[in-house]
Formats: sequence, structure tokens, C-alpha cells
Amino acid sequence: MTRQTVFYLDTGGFARPIWIDFSDPRGPYTLPPMAGKGLKLALDRHGTEFDPDTGSRLVGNAELAAARLFLAGRCPAIAAAPLLEAEVCQYESTSNGDFLIDRHPSMSNVWLVGGGSGHGFKHGPAVGEYVADVIDGGAGEPRFFWSGKSETAARSVY
Repeated sequence: MTRQTVFYLDTGGFARPIWIDFSDPRGPYTLPPMAGKGLKLALDRHGTEFDPDTGSRLVGNAELAAARLFLAGRCPAIAAAPLLEAEVCQYESTSNGDFLIDRHPSMSNVWLVGGGSGHGFKHGPAVGEYVADVIDGGAGEPRFFWSGKSETAARSVY
């Protein structure tokens, strides 16, 4: 599990783009204001190891400075936009970035379904249908199997 920071900015009347740049190693993306929050900015990359029980959920000045530095180069008009809120998210991902959807290796009546991190909710309906189909005897996708995961990070799916 890794630690990720997300920022919400008051961009006033500035255009509210939706984009992600996979060519940038920082993995920047933005989303327009939703649920009363400002423009969402995140640098979508594997952060430092994070323990959800003991890890700090305070966003540091260095993290905010990195976000503002990114904005200064990409969107200078909002680089100094007022910060409305910042939060720490936890990413739980598999070693290769694919979901883990398989029977437990030693308990055949237990299914493991995870690895979707913050993006898992978007796939919930499709994952539910997939799991129901596999439980009913359908062929599973090998990339989701337990046997395809390792303890060494080699993320290929973003």
C-alpha cells in the first residue's frame, strides 16, 4: 500500500480541464470540481509505503510545493490558486497493476477481489459481473489470478 496526495484548488473562473498525462512520469491528472470541492489535482504515481493504521494523513509542505511546481510548468495561470483542501489517499495495488480476482490459494470457498485502489469503484459493476461469472464456472482471466502476482513491484498497468 502506498501513500498518495490529492489537492483541491479554487481556480475561480479558469477553465476546468479533465486530463491525465501518462507520458509524464509524475502521472498528473485533474478533474473538475465535484461534491463541493475545487479542481482536483493529483500526481498519480506509487508513493511511499503506507500503513493505513499508523501512517500520517497530513499533507506536507513539500508535497504541496511539488504540486505547485508541476502547475507552474503546465498550467501557470492556476499555479498559485488557493488551496481549498488536501488529503492523503492510500493506494492498494497488485505488483503488476491488474486486479487480483481469484480463489484464495488454500481456501477454495474464499474469493480475493482487490487491487483496484482508488479506481476500483469505477469498475465495481463489471468486476461484480466477472466474479459472478467465474464463480458459476466461467473461464477467468489469467492476468487476474493469484499465480500472476509477486511481491516484487513491476507495475505495467496504470
